[in-house]
Amino acid sequence: MNKLLSCCLPALLALAPFAFSAPTDAEIESRIDTLIAQMSLTEKIGQLALRDYSMYDEKALNEVKQRIRDGRIGGFLNTNFKYDNQVFTNLQKIAVEESPHGIPLIFGQDVIHGYKTIFPIPLGQAASWNADLIEQGARIAAEEATSVGIRWTFVPMIDIARDPRWGRIAESLGEDPYLTSVLGVAMTRGFQTDDPTQPSAMAASAKHFVGYGAAEGGRDYNAAYISENTLRDIYLPPFKANVDAGLMTIMSSYNTLNDIPATANKFALKQILRDEWDFDGFVVSDWNAVLEMIPHGYARDDKHAAELAIHGGIDFEMYTDTYDRFLAQLIDEGKFTQAELDTAVRRMLRIKMRLGLWRAPYPRGNSKEVILNDHFKAAARSAARESFVLLKNEKSLLPLNKKQTIAVIGPLSNVPHEQLGTWIYDGNKDDSSPFIPALKDYLGDDNHFIVAPGLAYSRDTDTKGFGTAITAAKKADVVVFIGGEESILSGEGHSRGDISLPGAQKALFKALSDTGKPLVTLIMAGRPIALGEVLDESDALMMLWHPGTMAGPAMVDVLYGDYSPVGRLPLSWPKGEGQIPVYYNHMATGRPATDENYTRIADIEIGVFQHQPGNSSNHLDYGHTPEFPFGYGLTYSDFTYSKITLSNNTIPMGGDITASAVIQNTGKVTATEVVQLYVQDVVGSYTRPVRELKGFERVTLAAGESTTVSFTLNTQDLAFHNPEMELVTEPGNFNLWIAPNAADGLKTEFTVK
Repeated sequence: MNKLLSCCLPALLALAPFAFSAPTDAEIESRIDTLIAQMSLTEKIGQLALRDYSMYDEKALNEVKQRIRDGRIGGFLNTNFKYDNQVFTNLQKIAVEESPHGIPLIFGQDVIHGYKTIFPIPLGQAASWNADLIEQGARIAAEEATSVGIRWTFVPMIDIARDPRWGRIAESLGEDPYLTSVLGVAMTRGFQTDDPTQPSAMAASAKHFVGYGAAEGGRDYNAAYISENTLRDIYLPPFKANVDAGLMTIMSSYNTLNDIPATANKFALKQILRDEWDFDGFVVSDWNAVLEMIPHGYARDDKHAAELAIHGGIDFEMYTDTYDRFLAQLIDEGKFTQAELDTAVRRMLRIKMRLGLWRAPYPRGNSKEVILNDHFKAAARSAARESFVLLKNEKSLLPLNKKQTIAVIGPLSNVPHEQLGTWIYDGNKDDSSPFIPALKDYLGDDNHFIVAPGLAYSRDTDTKGFGTAITAAKKADVVVFIGGEESILSGEGHSRGDISLPGAQKALFKALSDTGKPLVTLIMAGRPIALGEVLDESDALMMLWHPGTMAGPAMVDVLYGDYSPVGRLPLSWPKGEGQIPVYYNHMATGRPATDENYTRIADIEIGVFQHQPGNSSNHLDYGHTPEFPFGYGLTYSDFTYSKITLSNNTIPMGGDITASAVIQNTGKVTATEVVQLYVQDVVGSYTRPVRELKGFERVTLAAGESTTVSFTLNTQDLAFHNPEMELVTEPGNFNLWIAPNAADGLKTEFTVK
């Protein structure tokens, strides 16, 4: 008998049923027992090694392949076709056919908002408030990525993001734990499906665990300080929702959480994730994060970093190789045990088995049929349309009509690469449909639009193109200014202290405003932009985010009224950096500001002492409200809310209450309203937020049509963590709103007994 086959036969026989059916959990655990009993120490440690393929040059590949043969690599990320157009198949073949126990590799990649067909950035997708759309986008990304062999992705990113300076806000789903939970679960479901063993499914990896979005100053990788009750009530719920929904893996975070690096934070990774939540998938470190505990000042050296990470709860070490170098030594020194190692290896094997990698280890090989097909591009176009948020529309300037001549001006007016957004590892500008070609296709010719960018790129300070742009504006009926920031100005490591329009954009905009022509402003960016006079002087303003592959056609669809805007803000839009952090679910303070009691800078008399007992919590210059509230967004129609009712004004603990209101489209066109449910616990053992989102429903109504929208709440939905860190609902009075956003709406009250 072949020597290799002889040594592997017991394991192959134990795993043979994988070829025929999806195994049960009990079968998986039994097979893991058999496999672990046969694996050497080197092979076990090898399962915990995640290598970055993109970091190897061609000369190093022979050594890499030998490591696979020896069972010393568990998976790869960033695998590419640079040296081998069959790379996924060839690497996997070595693992499956030549390694001691034939354990398949797992291939991971940052398929964040699309593989080849790029959807809007996640923050833009969140603006759709459409879980079905987000699930569809993830499913399409998985269909494309698995066709080449990628079976694991590093999404959803469900960090609560309250600071637009932070570059990675573009990857987030916004500031609210409820919305992020709903949309994050939809994304996970789209990737994993109900049957992760099917070859088109991918394991999701929720990130970053935990508190990354609270980095001080909005600076990437910075420290986060979060009280335990805030951690449990705001930052952890999206992760818990995804774990409950069957999430397969989790990625730890770069930041320190209350002075302990998340990479070795036993409180987060062990007490909460394992002991309290019973999460049984694997945890992967972020790229290089294990060794970054040294500059953090938490690990003495590489070996100490390995010890901290493995004891802290990291199973799969991304990029770095401290486990490979030191775990065996730590076992010999009694600082780590074989039993602990087996537990980590079990988690790795469990997920590989749940993915059906023994049954279908190789790429599906159907790339030509699935990648960028017409159905996928149509879905990306729909997603882009639904992500756009109309923020202002004076005198119903939008939608435009075909008879108008428009001047298209601004540095982002035709940007096939920039429209794709951050984290497009495999996206390509050559596959993008930008605005100008789409506009020409729609209008049939170029007689009704003039293109004069004025600036070459967003940070451009050269004003030599202003003259041509202003001349174009004067010839047009309407000016369409498309500005913002390129994709490189947001994303990982790309935080901004000044979040206003960069370069000479404000100067160009002012020159256009001075022409007196109606002015439509479109913002393409990975974060909210401090608008100032841009908002004041725009007749209409719409946020596009970075809309993806089909940005151009989607922009035309909405600008010309073939599709009414439906997007709503998934965060509070600040007036300027000095207002950050600003979020809707804040505490009231002892002196809450209102429109009637806050002090304006114009009220201050210089040189005169003014003692005002009525001073309230606000900024003299910004006031007390954001530029636009969470949940805000306009359509090409109008909606009224009326007749709010409750099924009961008093409910017993454990009971339900149903709240209803009548929503009517009072405008002239069919449009979609996003009806939102908010509550406030009036008095608690901890102070409670002024509002909390507890539900939402999208309703599409024809002109003049009305409908009753109802929400049902259980008292458990009102729970929070008390000073003893118990999740409780406390009896008392509650306010409730059915509203179009977090600042408005119909209000009523109820009591929990």
